[in-house]
Amino acid sequence: MALLSSILPSLCLQAPAKVNLFLKVLGKRPDGYHDLETWMQKLDLCDRITLTLRDIPGISLRCAGGDLPADGSNLAWRAAAAFFAASRHAAAYGVDIVLEKIIPVAAGLGGGSSDAGAVLRGLNNLFGDELPVEMLLELGRRLGADVPFFVSGHDAVLATGIGDRMEAVDSLRHCTFLLVNPGFSVSTQWVYENFTLTKDVKKSTVSGSQKLDSGTFPLTKTINDLEGVTIGRYPEIADIKRKLLAAGAVSALMSGSGPTVFGVFPDREGPHSADISGVAHRLRQEFGEKIFVARAAGAGA
Repeated sequence: MALLSSILPSLCLQAPAKVNLFLKVLGKRPDGYHDLETWMQKLDLCDRITLTLRDIPGISLRCAGGDLPADGSNLAWRAAAAFFAASRHAAAYGVDIVLEKIIPVAAGLGGGSSDAGAVLRGLNNLFGDELPVEMLLELGRRLGADVPFFVSGHDAVLATGIGDRMEAVDSLRHCTFLLVNPGFSVSTQWVYENFTLTKDVKKSTVSGSQKLDSGTFPLTKTINDLEGVTIGRYPEIADIKRKLLAAGAVSALMSGSGPTVFGVFPDREGPHSADISGVAHRLRQEFGEKIFVARAAGAGA
């Protein structure tokens, strides 16, 4: 495919964070991954990515707002490399990537995976949707377990397998998410390694994804099997959960492997409504600036 203009195009993208409203670990697979059941919800908290094609092969990456590598160890860089390796039309071109990092790193919010998914989708868009969605999903799967979710156009999914077998569900509506990142990172690999040492292989407790339907699943029953591992080393996570619940959240849960904790505050009016901005202000005084107020992607106002 020849590009239609002599001016090489740019594309600006948003790469959303996610939370796991439900996460059960069913067991370890022979490939080293774990079989999961999870409900993943994208948020309107986003990294910003700009892709600019160039007429010289190669990839450059510049990161702003975070202490991140700008080389082949960065998932955004690796996603671009995977796309160029799979594309027939992009061989004569390269890309300059500017990543403005907003989502905390190694926080259980999927920021790196989201960046990778955005790069795959963006490059495919710049080259006329050359690769079918199934191929983009496979490229994402090779990069990491969460990447296919961010390649997909779904705002919320019920996922099984390593998180790559997805069924779209409605976004969680009529609520606000208050995210508290305590300012340190947690290794996903460390969490899963310690989980497998301390937990028995589990059977699914969900008979059919309809039991996790976003319209009927009670948020007071949210669960994350990985919490016990992470809280065992970082007890402040349990303290954050208690503070969010005391402030009026109907649910407070660690997302992914942590350490970010989110509280779900239903939209209410009257004396029982929570002052989200006031709660966020108090938490910033205790835990620092990485406190975010967000809504579910695709849920509207």
